Amino acid sequence: MNDMQPLPPEVSDADRATNPDTVDAAHAGATTNAPASQHEAAHAGDRSPSLDLPGAVAADGVWASVPAHYGNPVAEQRALEQGRAHVDLSARGVVRVAGPDRLSWLHSMTTQHLADLAPFTSTETLVLSPHGHVEFALHVVDDGEATWLTTDPGRSAELAAWLRRMQFMLRVEVADVSDEHAVIGEVNDEESTPEQVRETGVIAWRDPWPALGPVSAAYGPSAQHPGSERRWRELIVPRERFEAVFAEAQPAGLWAAEALRVAAWRPDGLLEVDHRTIPHELDWLRSAVHLQKGCYRGQETVARVHNLGRPPRRLAFVHLDGSDHTLPEVGAEVMVPGAPRAAGRLTSVARHHIDGPIGLVVLKRSTPADAPLLIGGVAAAQTVIVAP
Repeated sequence: MNDMQPLPPEVSDADRATNPDTVDAAHAGATTNAPASQHEAAHAGDRSPSLDLPGAVAADGVWASVPAHYGNPVAEQRALEQGRAHVDLSARGVVRVAGPDRLSWLHSMTTQHLADLAPFTSTETLVLSPHGHVEFALHVVDDGEATWLTTDPGRSAELAAWLRRMQFMLRVEVADVSDEHAVIGEVNDEESTPEQVRETGVIAWRDPWPALGPVSAAYGPSAQHPGSERRWRELIVPRERFEAVFAEAQPAGLWAAEALRVAAWRPDGLLEVDHRTIPHELDWLRSAVHLQKGCYRGQETVARVHNLGRPPRRLAFVHLDGSDHTLPEVGAEVMVPGAPRAAGRLTSVARHHIDGPIGLVVLKRSTPADAPLLIGGVAAAQTVIVAP
């Protein structure tokens, strides 16, 4: 594997219209941010119908069943940001939990206060290890009869199996419904209504990031957060209706969605997370953790770090030097010039249509906030998210 990945070129709408083959060829070997080895691709045999659309170029790794772009990632990003596009996220897993005990049961095992979650109110929660490390990042919405959980590609079967092991005698039914339901992303901040769900069979999860929960904490800025203007939601769609719903807006690829996510400092459940990650390091307490709920697995670590210490690592945002028209790969070491050891790793990288090459890095807490960085040989300037 090369140390660099190609930088998505600036391509005008006019160029795309007059010479689409040139754009497609330039991206033919490009990769997405997701490391292919981390998890097997979800539903790898289920090639999304969006890959049959003009100009579609498949993503790699766990996202291989969906398009990275359709030939013009910059124009796609603009359309997505303006609310005129859909992104195929059908590689995400979908788990449905039914039964009268579902909310209190999920509440008892995860970081968020779910016991009295109102229907059609979106939230997110984390499943932690006994030592407080992030194991699953879950997007949560309840329709009054069942709780819908979406999770990262390749994780739904594992999540459903873990939930069933924790079921005991409670009145809950867990089903991995990823083969029956797909996910579409769009710029929108509206919750579903009961009428919409009854008429369409589609339920929406609205991203709460970066809003603070009622009993949460901000490890990054509480005011003027760059994600405060971001609107995002996932549509959980019956697969037989996927093509019809997806066609209601123009297509945008995964690269477009990633650029908007990175610009909003939004952590990803696969990319920013490794086996040592605790929520504080990624500023995840603000939207995914309730600090005064009852006992759950990993709570001791959450409380101890929040009350008595600081996380050992910290998330930071970086602007990358794009003069060489290449980007370092996800996983590249982050170096401080003159230091003998790496300060951290690059977790996400994208090209924003305004800000240019950008990324997220997880650094040792001791890394100076004003230190210049080198990432895979590319100069980078950091912006602090989680304070040292």
